[in-house]
Amino acid sequence: VRLVESGGDLVQAGGSLRLSCAASGRIFSINAMAWYRQAPGKERELVASISTGGSSTYYRDSVKGRFTISRDNAKNTLWLQMSSLKPEDTAMYYCALGDRAFYGLGYDYRGQGTQGTDSS
Repeated sequence: VRLVESGGDLVQAGGSLRLSCAASGRIFSINAMAWYRQAPGKERELVASISTGGSSTYYRDSVKGRFTISRDNAKNTLWLQMSSLKPEDTAMYYCALGDRAFYGLGYDYRGQGTQGTDSS
């Protein structure tokens, strides 16, 4: 399984970014997916997760109402739409695959990450 993130960019506070994660392998459609992030000097944290079929989602409190996670199993793609960005959202963002990822209990596979940065 290979996960490749893209979409990271330098944006100002209040701006928006859409991160994408392209997955290879048929197991994409039978696993939960998640976005984690890790800022320098901080622990990795679960940002949002989505169930296999997309009917259930989870968001950490600090991103609720600002971020939206979605997936298209036919395209093996996961997205994270981020709006009203804050300086504290600056981090390396990783997509992760695995049912335990939905609960923030780790993952079976993870991508290399894409940098989401606030320039303000």
